[in-house]
Amino acid sequence: MTDRGGWTERVRFLEASGGPGSLVPTLTASSHRQCAPRRRRAEDKKLPITAPTISVKRPTSNRSCWADSHHARQDQSPHSLPLPSPLGLHHLPQSPGGPSYKVRWSKVEPGDLRETPILITNGLHARGYGPLGGRARMRRGHRLDASLVIAGVRLEDEGRYRCELINGIEDESVALTLRLEGVVFPYQPSRGRYQFNYYEAKQACEEQDGRLATYAQLYQAWTEGLDWCNAGWLLEGSVRYPVLTARAPCGGRGRPGIRSYGPRDRKRDRYDAFCFTSALSGHVFFVPGRLTLSEAHAACRRRGAMVAKVGHLYAAWKFSGLDQCDGGWLADGSVRFPIKTPRPRCGGLPDPGVRSFGFPRPQQAAYGTYCYSE
Repeated sequence: MTDRGGWTERVRFLEASGGPGSLVPTLTASSHRQCAPRRRRAEDKKLPITAPTISVKRPTSNRSCWADSHHARQDQSPHSLPLPSPLGLHHLPQSPGGPSYKVRWSKVEPGDLRETPILITNGLHARGYGPLGGRARMRRGHRLDASLVIAGVRLEDEGRYRCELINGIEDESVALTLRLEGVVFPYQPSRGRYQFNYYEAKQACEEQDGRLATYAQLYQAWTEGLDWCNAGWLLEGSVRYPVLTARAPCGGRGRPGIRSYGPRDRKRDRYDAFCFTSALSGHVFFVPGRLTLSEAHAACRRRGAMVAKVGHLYAAWKFSGLDQCDGGWLADGSVRFPIKTPRPRCGGLPDPGVRSFGFPRPQQAAYGTYCYSE
């Protein structure tokens, strides 16, 4: 998958498991409010540790960070958003070699709840683990700072993280969630619907500049208007589909919601895919004409670009406001066009979205093309 250092149009952080009122997050770069620790017994002599955060480095400064619980916005880069956290440090005796505690950051993998280590530090030295460990470091703002900084955020970085304070006396941990603001799109191949097992669906999303969506992402898309009557794989291995308007062919005439088939056999069962992508570091543009698919590739190459992927087009529609009432080839051989402002003779539907003409014959010279340039 393409590594784009400037992934997100917005980065949304959910409140940590300490709950509202554990710590008050600092949300502005200019006015730094102190984080108040949770209420403790009078004899409890712990020092507050700065609320552990995931800070996102992004090369473009015109994008914004959001904290769900306070809807605060911050436009400087890099960003550091402390989250509510109950972590604390004891008055520990300081040895000549430095602090006598460890901080361990890990990522909770979706589906199986397995924790993958990212970084372990003893306050003086830190060691990274796995692919994410190479892009992670401690912020080290001061001696009690347990914040984690992740550079070059990728789609697969979204998810649940755990920070553990290990001091040999009273260990503590806090969990928090990194959420990338993005868009979910249903995807099926040219062969028709229900062709993917889980692993094929995962690969298909990655080939279209995305990844399999999580249930939380699908739910968010449903609240934003996604209505789709074909079931698709999600990252956790379940199969679901979102229904806004309940109707007989889509699970009956009950209440709207997320219909679920539950966990399915990842090798045997076949469905569509729900993919997730986020904002682009490049841009998508339309080249008019009556082109075949091969001519579309040539047209984009002449402009120093490539034929856009499905994820590129959805991201440009969602975050850049791309609105074009002309069908264009995409890299997977489909023909689509993005509509921000619905109007007559532009798909015939009342809501914004990315319209599809399906998968015409590659030799059919009838469409322009959408190109993507970094």
